[in-house]
Amino acid sequence: MKNAMNLTRRDLLGATAALVAATVLSPLPAYAEAVDFSDETIEFFMPFGVGGGSDTWARFNAPFLSRHLPGQPTVVVKNVPGGGSITGANQFTKRAKADGMSVLGTSASTQFPYLLDDKRVKYEYKDWQVVLAAPTGGVAYLDSELGVESLADLEKLKGQRLIYGSQGATSLDLVPLLAFRLLGLDVQHVFGMKSRGEGRLAFERGEANIDFQTTSAYLKSSLPMVEEGKAVPLFSMGAADDNGIIVRDPNFPDLPHIGEAVETVTGKPPEGIEWDAFKAFLIAGFPAQKLLMLPKGTSADIVEAYREAVRNMKDDPEYQAAKVDALGGYEQVTDEAADALFAEGTTIDPVARDWVRALLEKDYNARF
Repeated sequence: MKNAMNLTRRDLLGATAALVAATVLSPLPAYAEAVDFSDETIEFFMPFGVGGGSDTWARFNAPFLSRHLPGQPTVVVKNVPGGGSITGANQFTKRAKADGMSVLGTSASTQFPYLLDDKRVKYEYKDWQVVLAAPTGGVAYLDSELGVESLADLEKLKGQRLIYGSQGATSLDLVPLLAFRLLGLDVQHVFGMKSRGEGRLAFERGEANIDFQTTSAYLKSSLPMVEEGKAVPLFSMGAADDNGIIVRDPNFPDLPHIGEAVETVTGKPPEGIEWDAFKAFLIAGFPAQKLLMLPKGTSADIVEAYREAVRNMKDDPEYQAAKVDALGGYEQVTDEAADALFAEGTTIDPVARDWVRALLEKDYNARF
């Protein structure tokens, strides 16, 4: 079996190359020196509930932003959950001023409705300024009481309906939804979870028997269930190498990535429209999964002040020492690398979009 699945999307190659180039730092322009946030409080809008992967990411980065922004302002995470993150993103668009006092952390759950032309979306990604981009990974796992020990045992689930606590069909949960379909699993998606953390709690309470968590939340809260024998990991979403090839996630080297998982179950490499559509959302959801945005109209000096803070944050010894446990070791990027990932994560092939829209409308009563 191959340990890598070739992603043919040209833009991913460019984004990955830009990621490698993230170590090339541009000098700080003189105008950025005038920005001063002394004695100010900056609101970090987080359009998800407390406890999920995005919230974990925000709360880890917030104090380091505070430390490295000019004047060392207080950075407070403001959770505004609802609508699979649409509510908080819309609120940010409506209320945030272009003065550097508000930033927004987005995730695939924010990007997917935008990519799908959901009419509830009142925000325009192209209006915002990206200052930080963060890839991530994730793991799907089952309740051990189902008697499955690995992918090779999935036949035991034939004829059995699984339960998954989902934030919504157009949230980040769209990626595991499509992945489960590719594996032939019969999964009932119970919508309405305010965060992946809430989905995990449903799993812990026995209300769900299959779950997915992004890397930071998985390592912190789900791995202990695996170690206690209460959960069995199935596959990871994988990671992109320097050539844009999907390989095993270095955080989970013993787990097959989703491409390998599909090949194990079906006996052949994945292909076809369903796989192509899945890959489009996989890329938007993971290599470019989390973005830190400033609102429309933010001046160049404020944008540069934030990017300089990110550069210094990344070099902070305390940040370096803690990032593996907090973020799963994925590199946070800014400047040209962030711009490339931003472009990749907010653009999708119309053919893939239309196929997924049709599926979600027919099978999950989604409305756009």
